[in-house]
Amino acid sequence: MTASTILAISGSLRADSRNTQLLRAAQKFNSGAHEIEIYDGLRDLPPYDLDLDTPELRPAAVNELRRRVTEAAGLLIATPEFNYSVPGVLKNALDWLSTDWTRTEGLPLRHKPTAILGAGPGAFGTVRAQLALRQILVCTDNDVVVKPEVHVFRSHERFDADGNLTDELTVELLQSLLSALEAKIDTAARS
Repeated sequence: MTASTILAISGSLRADSRNTQLLRAAQKFNSGAHEIEIYDGLRDLPPYDLDLDTPELRPAAVNELRRRVTEAAGLLIATPEFNYSVPGVLKNALDWLSTDWTRTEGLPLRHKPTAILGAGPGAFGTVRAQLALRQILVCTDNDVVVKPEVHVFRSHERFDADGNLTDELTVELLQSLLSALEAKIDTAARS
């Protein structure tokens, strides 16, 4: 990972997840200013445990995620919607990333340029999950892209059988979101 890498995290563990496919589309339609690297270790993170939340005691998978987020220039988070909110595995990862009880490491999410998006099969896509995620990211002090919002509703109609994003409007929105994230990254790099 380099300082110009965007770390992309899908909040879904499903092999054929539309949210993971959306991140692959981000790689495909990326301007090239920053490399997009998809994180695939969400399944390996244990439930958050305050007793283990120190640099010496954290599980290796957690330390690896914290390192990758710290080194990344920005984050791209694709969230599905479960029960009107973010899935537990995504919230768990954010919990592991939001702390520095020793006050020696720094907070991996603090001021990190971040864009969110999501795909869902219903008429609302992931509107409510993204709202819940925005609330979490306010608490963690991420620098979140406000617009455009990318809510891929009826997502099964916007991807082909091979998982490729085929909807032109969604591609345009995705590219606009990536441009906005790149602008935040560039601003952060200058400050």
